[in-house]
Amino acid sequence: MEPFEIGIIGGTGGIGRWFADFFKGEGYIVHVSGRRTGMNPDDMARICGVVIVSVPINVTMAVIQEIGPLMKEDALLMDFTSLKGEPVRAMLGSSRSEVMGCHPLFGPDVPSMEGLNIVLCPARVDRWKGWPEDVFKKKGAHVFETTPEKHDEMMSVIQALNHLDTIVMGLALRETGIDPAELKKFATPIFSTKLAIIGKVCATNPRLYADIITGNPDISRITEIYERSLSRLKETIEKNDSEGLAELIKNGYHG
Repeated sequence: MEPFEIGIIGGTGGIGRWFADFFKGEGYIVHVSGRRTGMNPDDMARICGVVIVSVPINVTMAVIQEIGPLMKEDALLMDFTSLKGEPVRAMLGSSRSEVMGCHPLFGPDVPSMEGLNIVLCPARVDRWKGWPEDVFKKKGAHVFETTPEKHDEMMSVIQALNHLDTIVMGLALRETGIDPAELKKFATPIFSTKLAIIGKVCATNPRLYADIITGNPDISRITEIYERSLSRLKETIEKNDSEGLAELIKNGYHG
């Protein structure tokens, strides 16, 4: 494959910046753009062999609709969004280029991708099929392919259910009225870890987690499962049925 340049829309912050640094470290020329800085979409589509959309979920579709029609047929359009179904369909519909969805299953706080998971959703690929997997695997990532639909189904549990449970606990803790400083005095190591996770979800970027939950096509089924599970626990506890509760716990997920 001839040398090519990479463009990252949203490459000035978060995971976009992380991958801009990563690709530069691998010897690629990388162009980035933010909301008010960097290369414009026309130039990026003209110059770059690979263009990656790495923007918040709520503006992803608009960005894809803008860059898609500008892409060359022999180029690759990718996205790093936490949901894959809608973005992949949009990339296919708005562009004539090759298309591959990608979800790095880590955040920008990690030092490297070694040992971490990356999901690829090849949708219309020929020339570019092996490139992302090769470059990520070379750095020790676990890379695997799936469909956008399967990806979103799995994310309904790994992200949506996970974050939903964290948010519920955060809301419940607020309802107790206990001062956070008092909680920390009595905290076990596990509880301290949970408090840190709650703080990250509820305080750092609430809109991100809200979009991950509400945008998942399987979220109604997941919330019904969650509500049903919580109801069973509540009924058992109200009966003061310690044996029954222990049985429910035993029958839970064991990994």
